[in-house]
This record gives sequence, C-alpha cells and structure tokens, in this order.
Amino acid sequence: MSGIIGSKINIRGSGKIAKLGTDGQVLTSGGAGVAANYEDLAGGISWQAVETGSTMTAVAGEGYWINTTSNACTITLPASASNGDTIIFADYARTWGTYGITIDSNGLNYQGDDDSYDVEYSSDGQAVKIVYSDATNGWIPTLDKTVADTPLGGNNNGIFGYGSTGSNVSMTNLVSSSGVVATDTTGVGTARKELAACTYGTDKGIFGHGYVSGAVSMSNLVSSSGVVATDTTGVGTARSALAACGYGEDKGIFAYGNDGSSSSLSNLVSNSGVVASDTSGVGTVRQTLAACTYGGDKGIFAYGYSGGAVSMSNLVNSSGVVASDVSGVGSARYGPSACNYGDARDKGIFGYGNTGSVTAVTNLVSNAGVVASDTSGVGTARNNTQACTYDKDKGIFGYGYNTLSMTNLVSNAGVVATDVTGVGTGRHELAACSYN
Repeated sequence: MSGIIGSKINIRGSGKIAKLGTDGQVLTSGGAGVAANYEDLAGGISWQAVETGSTMTAVAGEGYWINTTSNACTITLPASASNGDTIIFADYARTWGTYGITIDSNGLNYQGDDDSYDVEYSSDGQAVKIVYSDATNGWIPTLDKTVADTPLGGNNNGIFGYGSTGSNVSMTNLVSSSGVVATDTTGVGTARKELAACTYGTDKGIFGHGYVSGAVSMSNLVSSSGVVATDTTGVGTARSALAACGYGEDKGIFAYGNDGSSSSLSNLVSNSGVVASDTSGVGTVRQTLAACTYGGDKGIFAYGYSGGAVSMSNLVNSSGVVASDVSGVGSARYGPSACNYGDARDKGIFGYGNTGSVTAVTNLVSNAGVVASDTSGVGTARNNTQACTYDKDKGIFGYGYNTLSMTNLVSNAGVVATDVTGVGTGRHELAACSYN
C-alpha cells in the first residue's frame, strides 16, 4: 500500500503504481468533525452507526462513519454488485491521516484495476463516494472530498496603540484571547494621535496616518505576534481623524479624515502591508468616523463629523471599492469606534461617540452591512475610543476622552458588557486592530 499525497489515491500492486484522480474540491468547516457539506454525497444513502473496528464489510446503499482514532480499518466491498450501487465512507474523527482506511475490492475491479491492488485513503477529513459501473471498470470513486478543519475567521489578539494623553504618545497595549488588556509596551515609531489601524494578511496589523504637529501619512506594521515596527514612509495624502477596516479577507483600507479640511480619499493596503496611493473619494467628506469589517470580506465606514455630527455609512466591497452614501441609521455622532464580532468576522458594531454630548449608544451591523437602530448604551459614555476584535468572534471597546483607560467587552452576540477597570495609560484619539 502507499500513502496519499493531497487528496489523490495511490494504488499499488505487482510493482505497478497508478494514480486515481479526484475532483480536487476542498470544503471548509468550522467544526472538528466531517458532518457538514455531505448533502451532495448522500442522496438515497442509509447512514450506519460509527464504525471503530479494524475490519468491516460494506453493503451497497449505505454510508459509513469510519472512526480510526485507535486503529486503521480494512474495508471489504461486496463480492457482487450492480450498476449504480453506491457506498460512502467518511472520516468521523479527522484521523485518517494517522490511521487510514484500506479498501479490498473483493474480487471486483476498482476503477479498471483488478483485486490484486490495494486502495488506501489517508487524508484527515476525507469522504469518498464510490459507485459500481460494470465488470470492466468496477467501482469508481465519483466524489473524493476533504473537509478542511479551518479555524474560525478572525484573530485571537488585539492591540491598542498611540493616542493623546494631552500630548502625543506611542505606547501600545496588547489584548489577549480572553479580552484582557496588558500593561503598556514602550512605544515604537512617531508619537501621534488621530490615526487609524486595521488588519492585513489575515494575521497582522497596520497603524497609519495621524496627527503630530500636523497631518502625517507614515505607517507602522504590526507582526503576527503583536510587535510594532518602526515608521514606514507614508504613501498618499497626509491626514488625520480617519478610519480603517479590512476587506477581501486579507487586505485593508484607510479612508476619509482631515487633510486640512474633511476628505473622502482612500488608500488600499495589500495583503503584505503595502499602502497604495490615493483613490478618489466617494461619499460625504468627513472626519472622526469609524469603520469595521462585515460579511467576512467587506467593510463599512459610518458616522463622523461634516459640519456637524452625521450618521450616513459607506459600504466597501470585497475588492476595496467604496460605495456612495447610505442614509444613516441611529444617532448621528462623531468620535465613535467599531469592530467585528460573530463567526467569521460576519457582523460589526459601532459604539460610543459624541452627539453633542458623549454617549455609550451602540449600533449593530448585520452580515449584509445593514446598520441597526440604537441600542441603549452600556458603560461610561465617552468619545474618541477605539475597538478591535479578540478571540476571533468577540470585541473590545477601550480608552476614550478624557484620558480614560476602561474597556467594555463585546460578546459574540454583540452584547456590550459593563466597564472593566482600565489597564495602561489612559488616552484618547488612539487606534486599534486585531492580529495573530
């Protein structure tokens, strides 16, 4: 017998090796089992109890969960079969990569090869559907799928950075996968406020733009372990009081802000953290707004200040294209913050800000980018906060005006918790993103 490379089947006998093809399709699942995505495999099949033995005999018309946690399994096919007879085998515990299955075709051909050949399947999460054709080709695998045990979209950790204590600072504070904020890490790069941050490359972050003694356009990359790099020379128009979010699963976008007056320019960030030149603005020019990802691969900018507090939003598609204004929902305000929550970064939340006075109101964003009406605020009302995702599906709002450091956790259902005593230097007009 031989192993399987990728999801191909190797058949060996009498010194000859043949490779049988697969449809090559990879499905994704957030779970540890393989119980999802088999509707296309299982029509008319009667599924049997989980099989844990080292040997078994299969019957046409049945499906088998094969649990090889403790041992490999040799499966004997029926000694006779008719055209259209169908059997399915599925990796119950994602262990075929350690202990695989061997199929004994029991005197019948298997994809044109006789019974002197053994067939082995050895990929974690695999499922195989075989159908009998005729005496010439015998059993033929019509579907061979591997369900990848893909982690939940999003990142485990977060980082708050930069801001103002009355003077510009550059320290950062890491957020653990349980939402605990760490003490100050000595700042790297130019101290500044009114900057923005987002995730790129699925597991890293970038702080960009901001205000020193005027608007700037430098950036600072954040590694997958939360280490901030030195300044990268800025690209695009220098501006402050902007916002940023992810799009396209692994890229980011900075948009809007103040370049001497309110702006709607945007700058895309590649999946390697490279900031692109300006893209002409779309939508109402404004500053001190917020942004987050929704739907896994799209973004939304909302609220802000444009001669007064506003509430319109602008959606960003999976290619980073900003759409025209969507009429605002919820209390018009400026200085809010936003982050993702929920499975696979599919929903968002805007919170806090200034409506003429500080508020703690929040607005949920659906996985279709629809902003909901106000939810009564929880925690200390404030503006110029920041927010990021942690533990893949939860969020955290932190810091704010005036030099505050408390935080408020957001559950994976979008529920904001009461204040957690602040850690690290209290500040406002900072930025935050997730990483790792």
